[in-house]
Amino acid sequence: METRFDIPTPSTTQNPDASAATSAADATSAETIPERPEAALAAEARPGGASSDERLTLIRESLEDDKAEDILVIDLRGKSPVADFMVIASGRSARHVGAICEKMMDRLKETFGERPRAEGVEHGDWALIDAGDIIAHVFRPEVREFYALEKMWAPQAANRAPTPRQGD
Repeated sequence: METRFDIPTPSTTQNPDASAATSAADATSAETIPERPEAALAAEARPGGASSDERLTLIRESLEDDKAEDILVIDLRGKSPVADFMVIASGRSARHVGAICEKMMDRLKETFGERPRAEGVEHGDWALIDAGDIIAHVFRPEVREFYALEKMWAPQAANRAPTPRQGD
């Protein structure tokens, strides 16, 4: 199925009573844009062609392996066109936040072939990792508490008890 968008040409806007030559010009000036199914659009959003679930599994495992705390996954499918999932976690210090994010980006590159975009890793207060269809936020605990993303994106999660760390 195709969608046609007719773009007015100078001949059609200046002389609406033009002859058959004008209608031929109209036909050649029309731009045709094919419609793409949602699955194709979703696949384009995923660098490396991996599914959201595969990326989410890797991100969760990476956070757990690097001792991130209070890991929260928020399902955004149907709520936001920006991403399928948002992952929020805490590191104990600025250095820990940076290390968690660097390792996560390395693992994503190693597994899926493309390094995700990142912001704030070098500062270590709040780092954002854009892995295509998954956005991961890693905070120092006091910064996470201040910005309270959980309250905006998952109000029911804001009232939950923190996840205990391994060994507690």
